[in-house]
Amino acid sequence: MPEPRPALFLDRDGVINIDHGYPYRVEDFDFMPDAAEAIKFAHESGIPIFVVTNQGGIGLGYFDEAAVHRFHAHMLDCISTKGGQIMDIAFCSHHPNAIDPAMRDCSCRKPKPGMIFDLASRHQIDLNRSVMIGDRDTDMAAANAAGCHGLLYSGGSLLPIMMEAVKRLSFTDGSYS
Repeated sequence: MPEPRPALFLDRDGVINIDHGYPYRVEDFDFMPDAAEAIKFAHESGIPIFVVTNQGGIGLGYFDEAAVHRFHAHMLDCISTKGGQIMDIAFCSHHPNAIDPAMRDCSCRKPKPGMIFDLASRHQIDLNRSVMIGDRDTDMAAANAAGCHGLLYSGGSLLPIMMEAVKRLSFTDGSYS
């Protein structure tokens, strides 16, 4: 089994793409400023990148999982076209006000760390050496609960905060320190 390695976790809406309010339609996908370039920068630095995103619109009945998968496929294609790569995406379809009471509580909806734990387990990630970039307090709480360092993104170019994340991950000479 490979040695656990640090990684970068990104929230989706408001970090990678503009949050138009429960975005799920491919035609509504727009990058946040410099998001594609920032992801490319981290990818070229050799850092594994993952997305963790609450998609409560499913539980609220606004759209279904197939729409989220189409949106993610389009997003990944756009990122790849710009030279970046996302290794994996975890999403939570639960919402406290979900139509179905069974969709109201879970261990994965941020601020809970379930999505981060799941990705870390599947991809041998050392959470204590990893970074989460998000735009909400719930992202920072999930990072903290998972044992990651959280960086709060408040808009504008994503490049400066991505550079800070890469610096924190201390990638040198082909191995993480």
